[in-house]
Amino acid sequence: MCVHACGREDAGTERALPRRTGGVRDFQEIPHTGSNGWINLLRFWKDGRFSLLHKHMENTFRRLGPIYRNGTEWRADRLLLNREVMVASAVRRFLPLLDDVAQDFCRSLRHRVETEGVGETGQRRMTLDPSPDLFRFALEASCHVLYGERIGLFSSSPSEESERFIWAVERMLATTPPLLYLPPRLLLRLRAPLWTQHATAWDHIFSHAEARIQRGYQRMQMAVGGASDGRFLGVLGQLMEAGQLSLELIKANITELMAGGTAVPLQFALFELGRNPDVQERVRAQVLSSWEQASGNPHKALQGAPLLKGTIKETLRLYPVGITVQRYPVRDIVLQNYHVPAGTLVQVCLYPLGRSPEVFDRPERFDPSRWAGSKPDENAGSGGSFRSLAFGFGSRQCVGRRIAENEMQLLLMHILRNFKLTVSSTEELNTKYTLILQPESPPRITFTTRSL
Repeated sequence: MCVHACGREDAGTERALPRRTGGVRDFQEIPHTGSNGWINLLRFWKDGRFSLLHKHMENTFRRLGPIYRNGTEWRADRLLLNREVMVASAVRRFLPLLDDVAQDFCRSLRHRVETEGVGETGQRRMTLDPSPDLFRFALEASCHVLYGERIGLFSSSPSEESERFIWAVERMLATTPPLLYLPPRLLLRLRAPLWTQHATAWDHIFSHAEARIQRGYQRMQMAVGGASDGRFLGVLGQLMEAGQLSLELIKANITELMAGGTAVPLQFALFELGRNPDVQERVRAQVLSSWEQASGNPHKALQGAPLLKGTIKETLRLYPVGITVQRYPVRDIVLQNYHVPAGTLVQVCLYPLGRSPEVFDRPERFDPSRWAGSKPDENAGSGGSFRSLAFGFGSRQCVGRRIAENEMQLLLMHILRNFKLTVSSTEELNTKYTLILQPESPPRITFTTRSL
């Protein structure tokens, strides 16, 4: 855990102050890395450590301990959004749409492996970097849920609109990290090319959302006229039909949901399943049994395969997409027997948390069953429910959580039904932190077809 005190200007040197015995310790006694933010920032730039920020956090966690320091309207709108994307009834509405995209993805991949791969019939295999395909899957699945329509990213010749949207999302993700630490007004005055590219990318993303909103409105009007066949019109249609949020708020929230993505955690999940064949077989056995009993119903199939959810949690434990969860306490609190004043930025550092033997038994082991309700991790302690924080917690947790969780589970379910996964190396993946945590080099996965 990391805490930041705004406006402090202590020396930029790292120090761990001596402990005071008895009573709650003062805020100034918290071990720290130096509170001069600008000096720390310049050091990071000079040493090229931004891409290894997650490793820096882990080292600091080990060196200074689990706590150190570095220098009614929103809620109402959020509750309205939750009804369409978070509650169980909403999940049941959009789950078939995610399942359609996941099955299409696997059909497309299976056709490619069978026609371009090597090996005997029924056991054709192909080794590839799945990251571009996973990126398209994530966008296609999210669009289907949010807009109620497909955008054709699995097509051999996607539309110009779809290709422009893919470019915009890629540019937005690529240009964001360098801009996080520089004042936007300075970049605007300097007319920095990076800022121009970033702004242009967001213009395209918002234009895409605007066009989809217009189409959604037209479909809703047709539904009012009796042209709808009872199909789910997407989260956008539900929000517009409810009429409780302004179009600007709808556009902003839909765009934010679109900007998220599951492609990177899916890369990590496929890699871990590939290098842990025993785990892969246990998850597959549960998936096959559940799929058969569910007779193709995706909701029932996921309910009967809790190891799928455990696989996602285990992946995000080792490779959190965002490496911190941040909060400003509204009142003074005590953390680890240190007094922390209200208004202090408090960060939970997820990367070292997920790899700490004080929190998880044998944290280096990829074990989806550690999340099963009947087998709590031995080291869970009283805070067991807060060990999985990849999506945040409370009212401000990631609003796209249910979409992302089910999107990943459904794709893994159909991949395990269709393929056996292997990797050429079981060595740890090197990772880097940009806007999100990702592999330095995308892992190559061998997909071998299975009989269905």
